[in-house]
Amino acid sequence: MDYARHNEWVSALRRNALRFVLIVGTANLFADLTYEGARSVNGQFLATLGASAAVVGFTAGFGELLGYGLRSIAGLVADRTGRYWLAAIAGYIINMAAVPALALAGNWQLAAVLIITERTGRAIRKPAMATMLSHAGQRIGHGWVFGLNEALDQAGATIGPLMMALVLFLRGGYRQGYAVLVIPAVITVGTIVAARHFFPQPRDLEAGHPLEGRGLSRRYWLYLVAAGCIGAGFADFALIGYHFEKTHVVAQTLIPLYYAVAMGVGAIGALILGRLFDINQARTIFGAVIVAALFAPLVFLGGSAAALLGMILWGIGMALTESVLLSLVAGIVEPARRATAFGLFDTGFGVAWFAGSALMGILYQISIPSLVIFSVLAQLMALVFFALAGFGPGGKADSAPDA
Repeated sequence: MDYARHNEWVSALRRNALRFVLIVGTANLFADLTYEGARSVNGQFLATLGASAAVVGFTAGFGELLGYGLRSIAGLVADRTGRYWLAAIAGYIINMAAVPALALAGNWQLAAVLIITERTGRAIRKPAMATMLSHAGQRIGHGWVFGLNEALDQAGATIGPLMMALVLFLRGGYRQGYAVLVIPAVITVGTIVAARHFFPQPRDLEAGHPLEGRGLSRRYWLYLVAAGCIGAGFADFALIGYHFEKTHVVAQTLIPLYYAVAMGVGAIGALILGRLFDINQARTIFGAVIVAALFAPLVFLGGSAAALLGMILWGIGMALTESVLLSLVAGIVEPARRATAFGLFDTGFGVAWFAGSALMGILYQISIPSLVIFSVLAQLMALVFFALAGFGPGGKADSAPDA
């Protein structure tokens, strides 16, 4: 192949990679719109069905824990079978079907099962989908791929609750809101099926591109521990919202708006961090971790203006965890083991997030300053493990052996 034809081939692969990311990202926009719209009212809906606060808390917590914990199994199965599209489409169907089905739930027990089922579907699809997206990253940059996908995710996560709020404002009930969400749910499944039709073998996008690393190396495990530190110190919005409500730092009617601002920042932040990651990995990661870690003192110790700034930093932290950290994994694991790597990585992060959130809930009752200290130190501790993984002054991990 002569030089001109080679360049044309590479350009075609890059265009196809971007098209693939945009199609999948569009599917994820509508997916997030669907389930984040539902999640904005799930607690209230369970309450109307007679569920206690303990049931609501258990359902949400167990759903998240299961949603992260199953990803390690889902990733392993996807790699062993090689049926990435099957895993992804099956997961999307389960994920999307459970949401509008809530409109038909006649008791809190069935509603709780459907809420947990929705999280299960997401767990099944995530490792396989992340693996297929990583193939596009070899052509246009892992940071850009995962950043663009996360930006579209967060756009949907912002629109969904607003859409549900509009239904309620127009005097529709929760059931009507869930029923309306069948529209983006169907669009999601249709779009992902279209992606499968146009790109049956996403791995072809990676053809001829050398790998930076193989297997689950020492560097991978250090990244996982670092991610766990970030997760442990990253307070769930449920606790933040509880603090706003209890202390009246933020007016009750403005709490959803603060959350929407964080989601919007997460969308923009994912794009910016993704681009910066492809330019300079070390500076992007170290800078983002330090900035995001400062959300806790602003949110839990400041007034309304400080709390808003804290939510902006919290949104940056969300962008960091959902785009940059995945980009790190994609660059050091061979394609045949990436679903396993993504699944384990998500499980480790999710378990740490769950444990950290539980601990911060306890610390909140004892001393809010102690919660803030734990949150900041836990996240900054991640920098130690990133340094041990070999990030050097050149802006990316050094090429020292991983073994």
